[in-house]
Amino acid sequence: MQIYLIRVGADLSVGGGSWNGPVDSLSGRFVYVPIPERKPIRVGLAKKYETLAPFLEAFRIDLPEHLTRQQMHLDPDFDHGTYGDTGKKGAQLERCLEPGDRLVFYSGLRCVRSNKLVYALIGAILVEQVDRATDWPAGRYDQNAHTRRELAADAPDIIVVGDPAGSGRLTRCIPVGEYRNRAYRLRSDILEAWGQISSQDGYLQRSAVFPSVQDPGRFMKWWDRQDVEFAHANNIRT
Repeated sequence: MQIYLIRVGADLSVGGGSWNGPVDSLSGRFVYVPIPERKPIRVGLAKKYETLAPFLEAFRIDLPEHLTRQQMHLDPDFDHGTYGDTGKKGAQLERCLEPGDRLVFYSGLRCVRSNKLVYALIGAILVEQVDRATDWPAGRYDQNAHTRRELAADAPDIIVVGDPAGSGRLTRCIPVGEYRNRAYRLRSDILEAWGQISSQDGYLQRSAVFPSVQDPGRFMKWWDRQDVEFAHANNIRT
């Protein structure tokens, strides 16, 4: 089994939307806020940020004005249990993934109590199949952000489809990060529990390739102790 860690969701970079989704670090409740979509989208398939308003209201937070008119790059799409990527990362997924592998997603979230950044796990996909986005029929275009795009016939975009039994958005996020050695990294106790990851000293900020868990068996024992619950939805009312 291979387990890859994938950073997703809005962040303070321009490409990330210059914002962080909210989290209540005491309860683990959070709102999954994707990054902005920067590519042309097929007619009728745009996902607007304004649809997040009801979930943000539960935190007494308004969507920032600069996002109100933008579209989301909704990826992963927990409604459909898919994740897509392209370029070097897409090639990594196509080359390395097999059924039974896992993608574990994490985000930098902003705590509504302390205003501190919280790096936390927010969802996972248990890999069922890996496809080329251009192989999907029109009836499936709305199941992932990459198939919503107007793709060229030779586009290299890759789509990972999850087994619903082991895939979804976490109903409560799991904080795993801390700021040390001038970067956000996995906490030392998490590194010990998981048996290390491929990035140096648990580095969690964006990288050219997806870091992998070095001892999947130890990770899965830790994961099982978290008693996670999945929702097959991008956001939930709590």
